[in-house]
Amino acid sequence: MQKYLFKNIQIVNEGKTQTADVLINGERIEKIAASITPSFTVTEINGEGKFLLPGVIDNHVHFREPGLLKKGSIYTESKAAVAGGVTSFMDMPNTIPPTFTQALLDEKFSLASNTSLANYSFYMGTSNENADEALKTNDKKNEVCGIKIFMGSSTGNLLLDNPVTLDRLFRESEMLIATHCEDEKIMQQNYAKLKAEGRVLTAADHPIIKDDIACFESSLVAIQLAKRHNSRLHILHITTEKELQLFSNWMPLKEKLITAEACVHHLHFTSDDYASLGNKIKCNPAIKAPHNKIALWQAVLDDRIDSISTDHAPHLLEEKNVPYEQAHGGVPFVQHSLLMILHYVKEGKISLEKVVEKMSHAIADIYQIKDRGFIREGYYADLVVVDMQTPYTVSTGNILYKCGWSPLEGFTFPATIKNTFVNGTMVYGNNSWDESVKGKRLLFDRK
Repeated sequence: MQKYLFKNIQIVNEGKTQTADVLINGERIEKIAASITPSFTVTEINGEGKFLLPGVIDNHVHFREPGLLKKGSIYTESKAAVAGGVTSFMDMPNTIPPTFTQALLDEKFSLASNTSLANYSFYMGTSNENADEALKTNDKKNEVCGIKIFMGSSTGNLLLDNPVTLDRLFRESEMLIATHCEDEKIMQQNYAKLKAEGRVLTAADHPIIKDDIACFESSLVAIQLAKRHNSRLHILHITTEKELQLFSNWMPLKEKLITAEACVHHLHFTSDDYASLGNKIKCNPAIKAPHNKIALWQAVLDDRIDSISTDHAPHLLEEKNVPYEQAHGGVPFVQHSLLMILHYVKEGKISLEKVVEKMSHAIADIYQIKDRGFIREGYYADLVVVDMQTPYTVSTGNILYKCGWSPLEGFTFPATIKNTFVNGTMVYGNNSWDESVKGKRLLFDRK
């Protein structure tokens, strides 16, 4: 494997930015110092004017394999991820078939080992009927990121609404539990009220059906279960100001058993954008009224929201360009998530150090990932080089998602991803690729 030396690069890590040299030897970071003169041949990278960040860890993606290859595959979406500075991902179980058995879970790991350009893990799926099988994941707690519970029918047949099964999973799981929280009964009631009006529904009705009360009530149930059983709970894609009262910031992240996530699109769009983007930003939970976006940003900054990810969910344009009620819910973001948040760095809303905390450090801590998420000697060299002075415009010609589109087309970001290193290999650099080495399975340090 090649050896690399970053010279005079601005390292953003663990709450500070400092200019230093970084030596990569093989898969790992060997040395970080003010000046390094190696005793062996290296490829030197001039870091002047650039920033070195730990690779983004996206704990919330839908890469669609197996069964939905027309939308995306582990290969295509991991390539898009790497181009966006994402070096590790955790993929959800709503594939075809759903990941409801240990055999199907193992199959996804096998697929990724042969095709993924980024590091990877996969959630075990849950249903009202597979608790016995799901709990077998306890035996793999250092090898699997967690179990996923859909407490709202976001997709397919993964809705888990049996209170006895829910209680058992929270009681007996030794894994992190990640939840999609929306109350199904409330959403059905909201839908019935709108249909009774006798008009054609549009994307602007989506946040009315999937409203703040549906989100709050479901999140409250998940938190009550987690507190009752002392479970490790991570609530995905918080969207409402109302839910934020459920989360705290008075203890260090490593001491929290209940944590919360915001997704980039809920920090970027509001319900005002349905007028121009329509079904392209239809997703679950819904993008909501502007005051929720303001509240989410405040919670990111004051640490009630612990992490930022994407909920990357590619669909074909033909699945979006249909009437609202038939349109698929989900949006592709993994190639542009870091750039989206760097846009707000330029606007002064968030610091670069806070971005790294929320998109790398925090996810490593919440999931107890081994040797990743930080720029530290001995850690894997999962790194991204960012140029904060060169703008980047999203266009159909540079979108790598298999679905081939983005709601961000035409948007110009103030920064560019220059290089992405995965396990010490420069997989992406200045618009060129090295696909000779595949990503690794994430491991976890859990007792």
